[in-house]
Amino acid sequence: MNLIIKISWRNIMRHKGKSIVIGVILFLGALLMTVGNGVISGMDRGMQKNIVEGFTGDALIISEKQESDDVLMEMMGKAVAPIENFKQIDSALAKLPYIKKRLPVGKNFAMALNSDGAIADGVFVLGVDFRQYRDFFGDNLKLIEGNFPEKNNEPFALIPTGWRKQYGEYYSVILTPERCKPDTSTLGKEILERINDMQIQHDIVYMGMSTENTTTDIRVPVNAIVKYRSLNTIWGMFPILDIESYRECLGYFSAKDKVADIKKEDELLLSASSESIDDMFSGADMFETEDNGRDAITLTEGSLATVKQVREEEIDLNDGTFNMILLRFADKANLEQTVKALNKDLSELNLGVRVITWKKAAGIIGSMAVLIKTSLFVFVMFLFFVAIIIIVNTLSMAALERTSEIGMMRAVGARKSFIRLMFLGETAVLSAVFGGAGIVLGIIIVNIVAAFNISTNNDMVQLLFGGDTFRPFLSLLDIGLALIQLVIVTLIAVIYPIRVASNIKPLDAISRD
Repeated sequence: MNLIIKISWRNIMRHKGKSIVIGVILFLGALLMTVGNGVISGMDRGMQKNIVEGFTGDALIISEKQESDDVLMEMMGKAVAPIENFKQIDSALAKLPYIKKRLPVGKNFAMALNSDGAIADGVFVLGVDFRQYRDFFGDNLKLIEGNFPEKNNEPFALIPTGWRKQYGEYYSVILTPERCKPDTSTLGKEILERINDMQIQHDIVYMGMSTENTTTDIRVPVNAIVKYRSLNTIWGMFPILDIESYRECLGYFSAKDKVADIKKEDELLLSASSESIDDMFSGADMFETEDNGRDAITLTEGSLATVKQVREEEIDLNDGTFNMILLRFADKANLEQTVKALNKDLSELNLGVRVITWKKAAGIIGSMAVLIKTSLFVFVMFLFFVAIIIIVNTLSMAALERTSEIGMMRAVGARKSFIRLMFLGETAVLSAVFGGAGIVLGIIIVNIVAAFNISTNNDMVQLLFGGDTFRPFLSLLDIGLALIQLVIVTLIAVIYPIRVASNIKPLDAISRD
């Protein structure tokens, strides 16, 4: 083996020109593959943080009655089917060790009404228990104006800057919390040019849109103007309401409805048929006279009984209707397998729900993210094969140009196996030196680019970045993958040139000049 390495190194130094050409190709190939792996890993990591950990969770539970999987971004579809038995589902999820967190959410389409009561704009609205929301997503919302809700049962609306900007441009209204001045940096150029003509509004009216329920209009105060920390232009079309206001807007059962006490006689009245109700008011003896009243007296100060404060019964917000349940898994490595296992567990309990991945739930956003990631991977593989083709051609030409040399070696006793090992040794040395340098430089470039914190507000570019900031990333696994790719390129590229070199015969040494 030492002899092979010495001869390989001597041949490399003897044919410096061709060796440098092959080395540069290996260097560029290794560099581009390493940087490409860094971009793909950075995008995957960014999507994991900014989409999964910032808006969707790893997977979503939806009703079996829900026809489409695109429950987050579908524009023209039906309303997302309701889930009425969250507590039963929650009890089942609590027993599964691979479920880390869960968040029940209401999500549907509503119309925002302007100050004249006319329909202004359609928007997706989310209904949440805000304490549970913050526990699930952490600080995914950046506070721009106002304050986050403190009480769990108070009405509120959190308006994203993206939707406020769109609403202001169309209807000359600036939504802002009470006692707050609008943050002009988030309003946009068009609004700032017409700032004196803008109307300030501290609340907003939403009208639910549903073909299955009787919806209603609700007026909710604007508690805060917020910004999603990444992909705000996309997620910024999702105002967040308290779950009870959301249920009232969409005509769903609220938690207050579930705990309301109904007297026995009222219950009988509600269950009576229409004929029975008509009979109650059709008789002549509908009214009766009582003569046991007392004479009127004059009320004096202090004669009225003191009204005692009645403690409002605490409402469990989990009692009402939701549309989906966001999930966070303990193990994110095998998402599809975990979703499949959870679907099996829930179907055995006959809870009337099914589980989908975040990619399916996000619809076009999930598809575009996967498409961009796949395109980057295909581009890296394209570089992979281009490098192989160029190296094969260069090594093959080098072998043919060394026919006399190789033929003479064969004439003095070198076997085909020795020639094969010699060529493989030469390519391996070039690959180790130049390819290794390409990987090292690629690691340096990836870390330098990540340190620049390159950011963008463009939605498509944010999908490419995996967030609003471009942060390519290389793990030890990615570096190992780059080394494996380099070895594969070397082995594949040397197969044909070795075959050409080993087929050179001793007579070929004297058949050429």
